[in-house]
Amino acid sequence: MKLFYIVFLFVSQILFVNCHTSISDSIYIRTNQVGFLPEDLKTALILSKTNLQGKPFFIIEHNSSEIKFEGSITDSPSVYGNFNFCYEIDFSNLDATGKYKIKLLDSESYPFQIGISIYNNVRDSISLFFKAQRCGPTNPILHQPCHLSDAAKIIGYRDSTARDLTGGWHDAGDYVKFLKTTAYTTYLFLFSYEFDQQKFGYDLDKNNVPDILEEAKVGLDWLLRCNVDNETLVAQVQNETDHNIGWRLPENDSLQFERPGFVSIGKNTIGIYCAALALASKIWKEKFYDDDFASNCLTTAEKFYALRNNVQNIDTTFSNHYPEIFFNGKLALASVELFNSTKSEKYLKEAYMYGKKAGSDFWWSVGDINSLAHYKIAFHNPDFAKYIYQNLKHSKKASDDSILREGLEYSWGTTNALLGVSLQSILYKKLTGSKEFDSLNIFQRDYILGRNPWGVSFIYNIGTNFSKNLHSQVAFFNKGYLPGALAAGPAPSRLLENYKIQRFNNDNEFNSDQIKYYDDRMDYITNEPTIVGNATALFVFGFLSN
Repeated sequence: MKLFYIVFLFVSQILFVNCHTSISDSIYIRTNQVGFLPEDLKTALILSKTNLQGKPFFIIEHNSSEIKFEGSITDSPSVYGNFNFCYEIDFSNLDATGKYKIKLLDSESYPFQIGISIYNNVRDSISLFFKAQRCGPTNPILHQPCHLSDAAKIIGYRDSTARDLTGGWHDAGDYVKFLKTTAYTTYLFLFSYEFDQQKFGYDLDKNNVPDILEEAKVGLDWLLRCNVDNETLVAQVQNETDHNIGWRLPENDSLQFERPGFVSIGKNTIGIYCAALALASKIWKEKFYDDDFASNCLTTAEKFYALRNNVQNIDTTFSNHYPEIFFNGKLALASVELFNSTKSEKYLKEAYMYGKKAGSDFWWSVGDINSLAHYKIAFHNPDFAKYIYQNLKHSKKASDDSILREGLEYSWGTTNALLGVSLQSILYKKLTGSKEFDSLNIFQRDYILGRNPWGVSFIYNIGTNFSKNLHSQVAFFNKGYLPGALAAGPAPSRLLENYKIQRFNNDNEFNSDQIKYYDDRMDYITNEPTIVGNATALFVFGFLSN
């Protein structure tokens, strides 16, 4: 018996060593799991712990395994995390429509497609996300109408009486609502439709109204309710109390009668608020011939814009979420949209002034959207395109210097930032016709869809291997299902170390010392979807749709 135990232990150790060796020598192929338009730059990332230089790779047809393209690894290796041999392969010359996989030695990639309509499903899924985020009597999906008593009282205003602040969208995986994120989301819907009415005029429910404008109306109705007295705004409904009572569906929220509204106003919120309402007034007048609604939007926008010099620079964020520093870019956006809606020259002069003060912001977040203003102003003064160009040059340098091809540094909300780079690339090309940043755009898109160390598509149910355990209460009570939800994505270790997140699993061999991602429902930094990130994603993937 003792001899048997020793032999068994010896054999087990051999098997363990052999298995361990096999895992450590594995090759990981990372590429866009949705695929590529025929004319796209097409690349993949290879992660390995052994030298692969000179090794051949093949693009094979998914079903038949027939070789459709072959090449070899020619570049020098880069290092990422525990992988000392990281490579980029290029198969751009393959442009035939079909479904494929990459094969390198005994490793294969997830399948991907080449075709002209492959992004339609991504667009449609992202659109559904906002229906799941709807609050109030707005016909949501995946949960019942909720928070029908918003808001129980108003804090920070002389009259604390309850007001109707129903509607809008829950900001993220929780049930708080913010003016600035709702205004950004609403504006980007309207901007998208105006940018390309054919691509963004899709009507999946067949009611002769573009879906993106239907969703924008959810935001607009709530934004108008946030107008307290034509002098101040409700900046937020509910606070951190929402996070302290456990997970539940919104219709079962025990705090439904304890959801206060918080009043605040700043130049930053005036800017994005007025921009959304001014653009809405133009669209509703020209598209729907709804003069009453258009007039209400425009009048409200002009009243609040006129207050800009009498308020603090930055509004007060009661929950310390989405902190901002700058405001000129948003005032530039408001003034150019007011000019476009009224043709009053004073607004255009102010747009030039604020746009120059704003300059390039070299970033993308809910508080850093100067390129939207510069894009609109550039139609009146092409010189303003230079600010977008400077942003993109900054991002292209960052992308060129990294094997992962990210255009901006990692942050809380990395996926939104990278898609913001894509968005700006699209705007700049529309203004100038330049293809200089086409590859930068594609690299950011591909990172989101699987060309990253984890081999994860950060959009739920898109691709073969996607973020499944989202930090979302609605998703949790629907067995993880939350269509089109964009996870916030990897974050810097130095940021994550500041928060004590009790994850179910802290292990991930593709995390590095500097950057980490966890597909864990408790991780509100790397795995929570937001309306802001999804709004940016809808522009990018809607533009790619056919």
